[in-house]
Amino acid sequence: MEKEPRAGDKVRISTVKEDIEGILLESHEPGLTLIKLKSGYNIGIKNEDITNIGILSQKESKAPELKKIKQNSKLPNVDIIMTGGTISSRLDTETGAVKWLTSPEELLKFYPDLLEIVNVRKIKVPFMKASENMDSEDWKEIARNCEESLNDSSVSGVIVTHGTDFLHYTSAALSFFLRDLNKPVVLTYAQRSSDRASSDASLNLMCAARAAISEIAEVMIVGHATSNDDFCYALRGSKVRKLHSSKRDAFKPVNTKPLAKIWADRVETISSFRRRDDNRKIKLDLSFNDRIALIKFYPGMEPEMFEFLSGRYEGIILEVAALGHVAIDEARRNLLPAIKKAIDNGMIICAAGQTIYGRLDPLVYSPGRKLMKTGIIFLEDMLSECAYVKLGWVLGHKDWKNKIKEKMLSSFSGEISERLVE
Repeated sequence: MEKEPRAGDKVRISTVKEDIEGILLESHEPGLTLIKLKSGYNIGIKNEDITNIGILSQKESKAPELKKIKQNSKLPNVDIIMTGGTISSRLDTETGAVKWLTSPEELLKFYPDLLEIVNVRKIKVPFMKASENMDSEDWKEIARNCEESLNDSSVSGVIVTHGTDFLHYTSAALSFFLRDLNKPVVLTYAQRSSDRASSDASLNLMCAARAAISEIAEVMIVGHATSNDDFCYALRGSKVRKLHSSKRDAFKPVNTKPLAKIWADRVETISSFRRRDDNRKIKLDLSFNDRIALIKFYPGMEPEMFEFLSGRYEGIILEVAALGHVAIDEARRNLLPAIKKAIDNGMIICAAGQTIYGRLDPLVYSPGRKLMKTGIIFLEDMLSECAYVKLGWVLGHKDWKNKIKEKMLSSFSGEISERLVE
């Protein structure tokens, strides 16, 4: 008697129109058979259209035993910190989704080309989380792991694998937490999982390895520069933003140039950077105040918003319009008195631009000049996500209480551009 196909089997489904091959997935939709194609995409086929399902190969009853990966000890050492995200995941044939890799050996099995560039000394797994589930405590834990590796003389650099959606928050946090950086800290990612033909994971990791042994002692995000599998960009961790939900080149530099173009076999620097110094020891500065908020001004915003927030938060990043405007004067909901009252009551309010590109300049028009008189701090071209992280870090230093404006307008990690680059 022929066996019934089960989730995970490679099958050929015959329909009235065509034959389709792929991995059978568990389907929770009545009347529909779900299959993962070779391309990595899932499709559903109506059961009424299926004439036959043939098993090409069966799913292994247990996971194959993973052998210890042979490495080349003559190559430069790097440490990898796995935190989650698509790059640290694999296909789950029962759900059609992806789930975390469960061991360092699995990571190296999926990305063996990495070992032609570096010797992976250690893989650390402090936690495995989607990036939207992270907070400042997770950023601190990643920073501690980085510090331990970077201050080891045998390690050339660190690679952090991470989810994409809030990666630029983590890169900003590490840019402030890791002071006197001595070696590269490279965050990398995948927009598409390793089982898909269009996965960006392998090239991103190889380029991350090249960056980790380079002369660029910066916190940087390394990933596809274009939608093609040609090269990657290294982007400063405090000047980068995810600007597309699914494209492989989703991360872009804002108001600045990339640090470098990186191929699998070489690095070509583009702009100035902090140089490696293997003899220098980094210092951790994990001060952080979580009583902060990031809010966007919108037409019709109620002034009471600031009264509500001022009783609960110590600082706000307010995303303002254009050169630095919110509703005042003839607006039905004039925000000026509410903002001034909140600041007079001790709240720190900083302005960052909604437009992403360009620099705030409240002196150009009278609404900006009036807003400036309230004591709001205009953060020039700083990205709002970076500004949010920086405000928490600055407020975490109790001895900076009387220097908050000065510190917010000081560029610690290149977060404020002297000259804008489009």
